[in-house]
Amino acid sequence: MFFDSHCHLTFPELADELPTILLAMANAQVDGALCICTNLEEFPHVHQLAQSHANLWASVGVHPDNEGVREPSLDDLLEAGRLPRVVAVGETGLDYYRLGGRSVSDMHWQRERFRVHIQAAQQLNKPLVIHTRSASDDTLAILREMGEDGRAGSAGGVFHCFTETLDVARQALDLGFYISFSGILTFKSAQDIRDVASWVPLDRLLIETDSPYLAPVPYRGKTNNPSYVPHVAHQLAQLRSCSVERMAEITTDNVRTLFKGIYTS
Repeated sequence: MFFDSHCHLTFPELADELPTILLAMANAQVDGALCICTNLEEFPHVHQLAQSHANLWASVGVHPDNEGVREPSLDDLLEAGRLPRVVAVGETGLDYYRLGGRSVSDMHWQRERFRVHIQAAQQLNKPLVIHTRSASDDTLAILREMGEDGRAGSAGGVFHCFTETLDVARQALDLGFYISFSGILTFKSAQDIRDVASWVPLDRLLIETDSPYLAPVPYRGKTNNPSYVPHVAHQLAQLRSCSVERMAEITTDNVRTLFKGIYTS
């Protein structure tokens, strides 16, 4: 019924609780989840999860603000991206939120890393999982520079855990991307995000937990996990005046459309 399009089950907060989480997912009718890779050192563990569980799939990528980790080459991403049950490239993008005394121009290494991921996704014909924080202008500019315009040869993908403006959402949609909403949608302070979620076309909506972070109300402040993603769907259903069951159907169908290997590999 439900599908969590972005979670981090290899993170320590969740890895030790995996059997309990998988049972909770089943009880909550969460039929599957995409396990997101944030560095190459982590990838074998992410991939093993996907290989070991029929309802889990994997991505490969290096998070934009990860420093002191192995820098991904195009060949690294292509090799990992061709493995079974790897259905996406990312989490990638740009993050200027914590510059640590540096300027935006100093973050050229992030922009180059992003370009490598886009190249890999285009060659693999697999979608990008985009992280953008305090960097939407550059994120969109680099996607356009690299030919991501929704036409043939584009990888496409999803702007995950969306917290940007309606204008950024409109530009992302114009480039052929999907928009994914997390538990933030349920926060009392997030009316601006709910306004965006009320506007995004139904055939471009995804839901996620980004667990172990950002647990939705009524679990806010606790460790998040994929079994909580129905709460995001419930909030979206209220915003779009449809049943939770219908929202689950819509967002899971969108997962199948975007991530071609899910439910087929």
